[in-house]
Parts: sequence; C-alpha cells; structure tokens
Amino acid sequence: MIEQIVKEYFEAWNKALDTNNPDYIRQKMSKRFTGFWCHSALDVPSKYDYNYDLNAVLEQYLNMNAQKSFEIESITERTNDMLVIGTETNTVNGIEYPAKAIFVWRQENNQWKLLREYIELIN
Repeated sequence: MIEQIVKEYFEAWNKALDTNNPDYIRQKMSKRFTGFWCHSALDVPSKYDYNYDLNAVLEQYLNMNAQKSFEIESITERTNDMLVIGTETNTVNGIEYPAKAIFVWRQENNQWKLLREYIELIN
C-alpha cells in the first residue's frame, strides 16, 4: 500500500519536472508539511514547509533532463503514520545525485499525505 503512495509521489515529481507545474507535488503534501535538507558541507540542515517555493526548485531544472526515483529500504508502521526510509536519486542530464531520505506519511481525509521529509545528500 505505502509502496504505491511513494511511487505516485515520485511520479508526481517527475510530472512536475516535465511540465514545470508544482501542483502535482503539492497535492501529495500535508498542509502541515515540514522538510529538512542537508549535505556534508553544512552543519545545520535547511528547513522548509508546505509553502516553500517549488516554482524556484523546478526552474532550476528547466531545459535539463531531470528525473527522480526512490528505492525503499524499510517501512515502519506507527500508531498514526508510516515511516519510509530509502535512497532518493535525482538524475540530471544523466548524472545521478543520491540522497538518503526519511518520509513520514499520514492519512488526512482518507488520503495519504507527506507530513515530513528528511533529505541528506550522499555526495
């Protein structure tokens, strides 16, 4: 079940990358969404929320061949949500940029929504 939700989330990202339309992504997110993004050169992760500028993110990939994929490593069902851990790979013009990711999915109005994400670039 949650595997399909994660697959659809990354399909939404890829559709957004192809069309430059962030609505595909945002409809998968909780309005209470919080994310954290970091890499080894930073001491403190960047924090963002539901209202972060997805247009600016997508514009970075204009005129590039960009796709996202995700390999699930573990799924943990908790009392109120699902914890999914794995490797997210952004491929841009044939170059892979892998990251470890933790996603927290929760049902809201009978739909699974992304509540939190933690992204840590590998390279």
